[in-house]
Amino acid sequence: MSEFDVKRTRPEFFARIWRAVSKEPVLAILVVALVVLQAVHPRPWMSLPGLVDWQTVLTLAGLLILTKAIELSGFLMWAAHRLVHHIHNEHTIALLLVALAAALSTVLTNDVALFAVVPLALSLHRLAPLPIKQLVIVIALSVNAGSILTPLGNPQNLFLWQRSDVAFGAFVWALLPLCAALMVLLGVVTIAMFRAAPLDLSGDAEEHRVDRALCGVSAVAFAVFVALADAHHAGPALTAIALGFLLWRREVVFKIDWLLLLIFMLMFIVLRSAAALPSIHQAIAQLGIGTPVRAYVAGALLSQGISNVPAAIVLAEFSKDWRALAFGVSVGGFGIAIGSLANLIAVRLSGEKGMWTPFHLVSVPFWIVAMLIGWALV
Repeated sequence: MSEFDVKRTRPEFFARIWRAVSKEPVLAILVVALVVLQAVHPRPWMSLPGLVDWQTVLTLAGLLILTKAIELSGFLMWAAHRLVHHIHNEHTIALLLVALAAALSTVLTNDVALFAVVPLALSLHRLAPLPIKQLVIVIALSVNAGSILTPLGNPQNLFLWQRSDVAFGAFVWALLPLCAALMVLLGVVTIAMFRAAPLDLSGDAEEHRVDRALCGVSAVAFAVFVALADAHHAGPALTAIALGFLLWRREVVFKIDWLLLLIFMLMFIVLRSAAALPSIHQAIAQLGIGTPVRAYVAGALLSQGISNVPAAIVLAEFSKDWRALAFGVSVGGFGIAIGSLANLIAVRLSGEKGMWTPFHLVSVPFWIVAMLIGWALV
């Protein structure tokens, strides 16, 4: 190949990469943000992988494989079939899924709860014409609201609980008022968004068979994987699961959302780079967040820019009021999607195009009302 051909193909190569990236708005934003951050406050490129929380990424990869295996087994369609024939309207199904997602998020974390409930919602949608975008939105809000209750519900709670030096029960009691109030608010929103109209089950005509071997192995592996990931052994557990399915049912591994893993890695790099900027630390120091209300407002607002987990870590250096910070970063999980990584997972799992606008039309007003509720309770 001539030197002229090499020079000509380089722009074409980068143009192809950009076309692929631009089809994914979140990925495009993260790439642009990374370039800007590297220009403003450069880090050695080789150091960037050190900013990734690999425990989270490995756990996410394992959950993607296992939930895909359960989906391919046909169990979710079978469960959805049983559900729609016992519950006959959109309104009740939406409330049930919201309650289920919130309950699971208190003990399995908000991310794991999404992997259990969103695929079930998608299976229900394939049986009956449910408004799936609205359903995924309220499920995302529910895992963020339900996970507020316990230290196990989300990473920021676990971090603040470990710093607070209070008992598990005391932490739950302190967060209970906010969790309860937001779940009531979410119940009102869900009732307003869904009709009590009967479901159209005309599409549920075929028999729903379950691959019992695949379903049983996946269910057991799911429980074992979550336990090992909780004990910080996600790497070996993922290796075993990936190798096992590659040898047994390779289509399970090939069909997962690999782009979601890339997006998560970039989010950690971009958000942690932004949180480490001296200007952010100086701005927070000048604000003075010594009072509970100021700590709360700082948590709720900063989460909108750098997500609630990095916000909790940054603000904990300036305030010892763990309760006010927990209130703030919990409310900060609503609003702009970046406020909580669970929002991104929910939208990606839905597989629906054009989700971001309807998501924000609900989540931003919800965040504003939640801000007022949290301010009154803090």
